[in-house]
Amino acid sequence: MNTIYFDNSATTRISDEALETYLEVSKNTFGNPSSLHALGFAAERELNAARSAILRTLGSPVGTLIFTASGSEANNLAISGRLHAKERYRRGAKILSTAGEHASVSEPLRALGAEGVKIVEIPTAGGVLDREALLREMTPDVVLVTMMLVNNETGALYDLADVSRLMKEKLPEAVLHVDATQGYLKVPFTPKSLGADMITLSSHKIEGPKGVGALYVSSDLIKKRGLSAQILGGGQEGGLRSGTENVPGVAAFATAATMGAKNFAAHAEVMESLRAYLLMRLSEEPGLSGIRPVLPARHAPHILNLTLPKIKSETMLHYLSSEGICVSSGSACSSNGGGHLSSALIAFGRTAAEADTSIRVSFSYRNTKEEVDALVAALARGLTKLSRIR
Repeated sequence: MNTIYFDNSATTRISDEALETYLEVSKNTFGNPSSLHALGFAAERELNAARSAILRTLGSPVGTLIFTASGSEANNLAISGRLHAKERYRRGAKILSTAGEHASVSEPLRALGAEGVKIVEIPTAGGVLDREALLREMTPDVVLVTMMLVNNETGALYDLADVSRLMKEKLPEAVLHVDATQGYLKVPFTPKSLGADMITLSSHKIEGPKGVGALYVSSDLIKKRGLSAQILGGGQEGGLRSGTENVPGVAAFATAATMGAKNFAAHAEVMESLRAYLLMRLSEEPGLSGIRPVLPARHAPHILNLTLPKIKSETMLHYLSSEGICVSSGSACSSNGGGHLSSALIAFGRTAAEADTSIRVSFSYRNTKEEVDALVAALARGLTKLSRIR
């Protein structure tokens, strides 16, 4: 049985080109980039070339990339590193975020809340930031605004450029961190277009290897020493992230990013067309009329969440898996916690019962209409065979 993969928001298959880069650098440029010999210098050049290549995909902004072991680590560095950079940032501080953030944002915020930092989640009903609530909460004690660009479960695309404009008017000293893990090379943006001071990226979401992430940091934030290291040691990555850099992983990340940027428009068009095709097929099939798509006001091209008619997410996931089709019920990272309903879906406006019966389909440019047809047919069979919640 051939596997049909519709879980590309959880991770992607590493591209042949990125894998080739990883193996070549692992074999031939294996030195420690901090070592003062020929192989060390070669590794340092590889690291710097990768940094420059990824920055070019962001529009060559004035700033740097801090390489990390994951997008989750980059989010933690941005949030905790900002709040611990100066004592005054924690004393009576306030952070604005959104309802339904990824756990790598919500959990650091929870920890800071336990330390006395005030955390405010801006409502996102219908996949739209509540502008009135945002304006109301933009008070002088805000030191950080941390928000995702694309919601990893609903696919909602948030207007963070508007958030940045409001911050410049009302919060000139606050910093904007954007978790672009799901938006990078899926929707167009640059640090300048978003007005972002920090941006989180992840390699394995764009056909790079797992175990590599990055945090873009503006030169202004570096100059003001507005970010502090959270992993201490040898002082790598400009003193902001100690530990020997994963040079093969970083080089492969750069290969994937360069190819993704080169083919951005074509890939986005394919994913958008597949999303639209699935919506059309669901509306045409009489037996699937009970499936309710989650439709944000603005959306990324690669994510579509579907609420099933009284069939638990896990039940349908296992059934589709038995049919050779991979989808998810939300964030793969959060699934490790077990038993938690999607805060993103509830924030969007779904009930707890509906959140417990929703699945996420996430596309790649590699998917086809034939695979969408197979998914539709499997969903139809599942709706007739699977037990309903009473």
